[in-house]
Amino acid sequence: MSQDPSAAAIEGLIPGETTRIIAALIRIAGSFDLAEDALQEAVTAAVAHWPCSGVPKNPAAWLTAVAQRKLIDYGRRAQTHRNHVDELSRQISQGHGSHEDPTDSPETWYPDDRLRLIFTCCHPALNVEARIALTLRTVGRLTTPEIARAFLIPESTLAQRIVRAKNKILEARIPYEVPSRDRLPERLDGVLAVIYLIFNEGYAATTGEQLVRTDLATDAIRLARMTAELLPDEPEVRGLLALMLLHDARRAARISARGELVPLEEQDRTAWDRAQIRDGLEHLGTAMKKRRPGQYQVQAAIAALHAQAGTSADTNWDEIAALYGELVRLTPTPVVALNHAVAIAMARGADEGLARIDRLHRFRPLATYALYHAARADLLRRLGRRAEAREAYKEALSLTSNRVEQAYIRRRLAAFG
Repeated sequence: MSQDPSAAAIEGLIPGETTRIIAALIRIAGSFDLAEDALQEAVTAAVAHWPCSGVPKNPAAWLTAVAQRKLIDYGRRAQTHRNHVDELSRQISQGHGSHEDPTDSPETWYPDDRLRLIFTCCHPALNVEARIALTLRTVGRLTTPEIARAFLIPESTLAQRIVRAKNKILEARIPYEVPSRDRLPERLDGVLAVIYLIFNEGYAATTGEQLVRTDLATDAIRLARMTAELLPDEPEVRGLLALMLLHDARRAARISARGELVPLEEQDRTAWDRAQIRDGLEHLGTAMKKRRPGQYQVQAAIAALHAQAGTSADTNWDEIAALYGELVRLTPTPVVALNHAVAIAMARGADEGLARIDRLHRFRPLATYALYHAARADLLRRLGRRAEAREAYKEALSLTSNRVEQAYIRRRLAAFG
């Protein structure tokens, strides 16, 4: 039985299109909730009318026009001051022509409405958890249950985060705008950090039964593509997009047929997605032409060296160590220093790398960081210091919540007999 064309048309509105619509509605209404309610009513109207009247030539414009009318209705029902209703009507009609026939309505969003939405959802006045939840819900158009499942938290908890974030935006009068050019770099850093946090949770899940959550990684990449489309002259946006594409290209090789973690050096490189690698390299090349290096571009350059190595033995660890040295300069965090130490171990020998890692122990956050102990255990294993390696693996295991990673560490421990 074939699908109803009207239902197919609604389902065919990719998230990018519905994001355009919701962004335009929020600009007009000044309210996330009113905008979402209006869009939902427009969809309901489409489900009722399209089977009889036929799918309009421009379904997105039809939904936008109907949703805009709903916003005016809300204002009148709430006995909003007449001048506010008139202002809504003016904004809706100004420059967009008549909406008497929504089938023929032109697109009713401004090119930067989605950009305004991204920066509003990622405003520094919101805590990180709220930014992630609101970005996925409003920009990514994921449902509350989908986001809750992805982060393994109760739906009620996730819903409360979203409600609090929306209330914060209203109470703090956070402007729905793109920052001025002089404030863009610091605000853009926050946007990119949120997108990367979403990707990282998809690439290597903190907890749960699965190592990879493909939906989250895919959503982060889509958000980065959208941001790159809207800010084509910002090299760090393309740098982040390249980084995620290059990492995600290895997805199929990171888990064995038995569901076990496969470390980078043991992966079947023929299973890597070469088309995605080429895409990532192209975005990295475009970013580097701007000659404004940043942390995401450097990380993408490191990922590119891994992606271009035919075998693990072909990896240019000297260049990777040098790039990590530059990354330490740009972002001097303990985790980056740890990665630098591991790269040095691969380039110059496990002894030198281990000495650097041991010096990092003074950074308190690393004491409870599972990958610190796992990296140290691996170098001790390579050096034949089995008893010390076993203790380091045990410490890493005690700090790991993901079942796939736990199973990998247990296999390492079992190898000691």
